Amino acid sequence: MAMYAATLALLEWFALSLQLYLVLTVSAASGQGLLQGALNFFSYFTILSNLIVALVLTCTRWSPYSRVGSFLARPSSQSAAAVYVTIVGIVYSLVLRNIWDPRGLQKLADVLLHDALPLLYLIFWFAFVEKSRLRWMDAPRWLAFPGTYFGYVLIRGALTGWYPYPFLDAGDLGYGGVGRSTVLLVIAFLAVALTFVAVAKWLSRRAGRKAS
Repeated sequence: MAMYAATLALLEWFALSLQLYLVLTVSAASGQGLLQGALNFFSYFTILSNLIVALVLTCTRWSPYSRVGSFLARPSSQSAAAVYVTIVGIVYSLVLRNIWDPRGLQKLADVLLHDALPLLYLIFWFAFVEKSRLRWMDAPRWLAFPGTYFGYVLIRGALTGWYPYPFLDAGDLGYGGVGRSTVLLVIAFLAVALTFVAVAKWLSRRAGRKAS
């Protein structure tokens, strides 16, 4: 587990660093400035979700007993991260993959953040996360982060006119359209979260039967 978590953490930090470099490069070239580029970078759910995974893996591997590490290394936190990156992969594949065509280093960052790293983290979750302590009430609690994110996107978008995703673009869709998108996303988040808890309970029961 330690070797896998360390390797995956380093891959996450590499992919995030690469994407930050690419965003800042484009932002500087377009005249927006580095600060604007950094704000945009941290306004993508993909980035924030992968950042959570990177922090979870880092703390799980190197500082599980620190104040922050003890929280992020909990099975509930590790599982919440799995829910978020699963949604990243699903939404990207269903909604976003066909609307742009990244090349070169951007293609590498794109594949890592949307495809490879979510899958590799799911393997980590299945293989190494302690699942017996997960509860059904964990699922709605995990929605606090995406709910906060949606609120942030709408507030920032209203102030700046910039939205990170077309399905959250209130300037184009109106708040009614964004509301419908948000309801669908909340349903998707809750369904995925409940699925993770259900799988965790099934695996725990199966392990218990084998042990007996």
